[in-house]
Amino acid sequence: MIEFNDTKNSGLTRFSSQPIALAAAILVALVAGVGSIALWRGYTGASPEPDRVVAVRQLQARTAQASEQLVEKTKGLEATQQESIDQLQVVQDQLLTVRRLLAAQQAETKRLSDQVGSLTSAIDGLRQSFASAPASEPSGPPSVRKPVKKKPRAASPAKRATPRS
Repeated sequence: MIEFNDTKNSGLTRFSSQPIALAAAILVALVAGVGSIALWRGYTGASPEPDRVVAVRQLQARTAQASEQLVEKTKGLEATQQESIDQLQVVQDQLLTVRRLLAAQQAETKRLSDQVGSLTSAIDGLRQSFASAPASEPSGPPSVRKPVKKKPRAASPAKRATPRS
């Protein structure tokens, strides 16, 4: 085991003894990676920035269109709501008019009912006064009946046929 640790330590010491070479190798790898990305974008002509800009503009256009649609729908709902309010006001006015007419009719019915009651009382009073009036008073000239004359009846043929002797 001592040998294994020694080899490990000897490798680390080799890299740590030449830090400039290590930094140069890392720098070359980075430049090669950036260069290859730049060459790939230049060769294919596809860079993600314009695509992102186009996508953002499309998203903004959709958002604006949706916003306009919401505004239009909101205005439509406001108009519908105002129409409903107006119709409700008309119905309330009609209901108030009907209530007034009903109250007037009820008052008229009560007035007529009171009049009928007073007329009924007056008729009952007249009946009672006629009923309590003395019976001795002649109520008018006595009616004279003419006697009805009876016409002689003709004898039936059976009675005529038998003469008496």
